[in-house]
Amino acid sequence: MTFTPAEYLDLTRTDHRPLFDNIANVWDALRQIPTYLQFRLKPGIHGRLIGKPFVSTAVYIGPGTVIEQGAMIKGPAWIGANCEIRNGAYIRENVIVGNGCVLGNSCEFKNSILFDDVQVPHFNYVGDSILGHHAHLGAGVILSNVKLDHGEVTVTTPEGLVISTGLRKFGAILGDRAEIGCNSVLSPGSIIGRDTVLYPGSQWRGCAPAESIVKARQSFEIVSRRG
Repeated sequence: MTFTPAEYLDLTRTDHRPLFDNIANVWDALRQIPTYLQFRLKPGIHGRLIGKPFVSTAVYIGPGTVIEQGAMIKGPAWIGANCEIRNGAYIRENVIVGNGCVLGNSCEFKNSILFDDVQVPHFNYVGDSILGHHAHLGAGVILSNVKLDHGEVTVTTPEGLVISTGLRKFGAILGDRAEIGCNSVLSPGSIIGRDTVLYPGSQWRGCAPAESIVKARQSFEIVSRRG
């Protein structure tokens, strides 16, 4: 199983392809975000603000993007064109957002890369993660980025091979068009292939191959209600 950027991501669907140059594994791009923004970010607001959202001086906002009242963009951050940044969105440091994205209410982002047309609309946490073109998170999805013991995050392949990442904070890689069902939690170091679907309520760890459906099953017992 390979973890090259091209295996998971259409690199023509981001304006930030240099982040993925000369790296062995797709998650290595996360290390490069701070330096990339330090040298390439040219702050400016070219979109529209509704009311008085908080936008720091270390933020670029592309044309056609709308930032609603109640959003907070701490930065440094680069937000592309024609995005919706809705009330209650919290964009922390070192976040890169593509064109046509939706970042919604009560969603938090930190040290992450979102490709074009990503939708993260309701009650989500995205930490130290990369979301491919047209990836979508259902309401309440958490991309957990820190292990309980605060140790190094590893990636476990379907064959049981454990791969070192060298990262203590690493959430998930979602391939292009991945769909994550509502209230799912992805453990640190999760890798989801292109066009793969996780059922709602999934507790996922490890690698899911491309074009798969990950089914989470629950059993219920129905008993008679008596007064």
